Amino acid sequence: MSSPFFIKAKVNPKFAKKGKPATVLKRKGDGDPGGKGKPRAKKLISKHNEEISSDSETESPIVARKRQTIERDDYDETPQEKKLRLAKLYLNQLKEEEDDKAEDDAFETDLVAGRLQEEVLEQKGKLQRLIAKDIMAPDASEIRVLRGHKLPITCLVISSDDKYIFSAAKDCSIIKWDFESGKKLHTIHGGRKGTEDRHVGHTAHILCMAISSDGKYLATGDVNKLIMIWEAKTCKHLYKFTGHKGPVSGLSFRRGTHDLYSASHDRSIKVWNVDENAYVETLFGHQDAITGLDCLSRECCVTSGGRDRSVRVWKIPEESQLVFHGHEGSIDCIQLINEEHMVSGADDGSVGLWSVNKKRPLSTVKQAHGRHGEAGLQQAHWVSSVAALQNSDTVASGSHNSEVKLWKCGQNYRKLEPLFSVPVCGFVNSLKFSSSGQFLVAGVGQEHRLGRWWRLKEAKNGIYIIPLKRKPTPSPEEVKIAE
Repeated sequence: MSSPFFIKAKVNPKFAKKGKPATVLKRKGDGDPGGKGKPRAKKLISKHNEEISSDSETESPIVARKRQTIERDDYDETPQEKKLRLAKLYLNQLKEEEDDKAEDDAFETDLVAGRLQEEVLEQKGKLQRLIAKDIMAPDASEIRVLRGHKLPITCLVISSDDKYIFSAAKDCSIIKWDFESGKKLHTIHGGRKGTEDRHVGHTAHILCMAISSDGKYLATGDVNKLIMIWEAKTCKHLYKFTGHKGPVSGLSFRRGTHDLYSASHDRSIKVWNVDENAYVETLFGHQDAITGLDCLSRECCVTSGGRDRSVRVWKIPEESQLVFHGHEGSIDCIQLINEEHMVSGADDGSVGLWSVNKKRPLSTVKQAHGRHGEAGLQQAHWVSSVAALQNSDTVASGSHNSEVKLWKCGQNYRKLEPLFSVPVCGFVNSLKFSSSGQFLVAGVGQEHRLGRWWRLKEAKNGIYIIPLKRKPTPSPEEVKIAE
């Protein structure tokens, strides 16, 4: 029985040969103008694809995917063509990798070249990183104060990794601080006068201290002419150096070594080898008590000569010295900025900027911290400490006028310009920048480091940690808006 949807169609007999069917089932309404079926879209049949065209319907997603698959199959890729295509892809990939590697190598080469250039400039003493313009004055609430010493703090140092602060005071004690938490990690208590034989540590005012660049050794010097060597990690006592005939007022390790330079009120410089626990040599030249000493990586050091009003550069291998004059009072502190430039402070209230190639200061700021006293009897505030951020254009100075001042060195260190002041009450006896330049540490006391000429009762003995914030770098969008 035939289906109501299909009818038999007549077929030409010649197409019935070769095993083909003699009849074809034909759907009602397909090509039948008289059929009762509804009109349908025309069906166009080709060899490889099937398309349905309609005035009212779009191509369905399934049919479109089939069409794309069949169109791809239209092109039969031979094995040789496939190999050639894959080889080209592989070669392009290799070329991209080589280009990326060449860019990375060029970037690394530029970095290495930049570092080498900086090292060369640093060794020549000509490296000057211009960062002073970006430093902002901190808020008073951002300054941290660490208290632990009973008497005025006289000196402090910061480890090269900026993790620890070591401080010493007139109470003969040494404290190791953790910078992040501000907690005491270790305290070496001072002893009473007359207990030198049985007490491990200082029994007189500590005037100076230094730490080696690798953080292995800590050295401290006191009024009793002694130099103590400690293991910085554990604060264990290692050696005691004797030989100076006056109070030890300056200590500094040569960078990258364990050679120690010491200065004393006996007007001499001594050289020590801490690894060997050995004395090396003594240098003479100053005409008065030496008040400060500093050195970097070269085999030389700089000193401030107190009342002889001279700054001296000591060339250790040649056993020679260069003499510089410029201050009108006692030069109480000195610090190297780089291998060829230094900053000093004196009790005439002036801050001096020097080059080792000039016998006179490149720049001098008189009355850097103002004046005090009654009208007609006014005198300048003494500059009791100076500090320099190594190989940069930023220096700092401290006095007893309740502030620490930061300065910008002009191009080629020809000028000192004030940046801002930070309120600090008391004698600023020691200043140190961190290696990263992120903060400045001030050791403050009620009395001057070297004497007891007068006392500020309102001051508190402590360590002030002053953050050095940087101005935010404008984004490209902000730069465009500004333009």
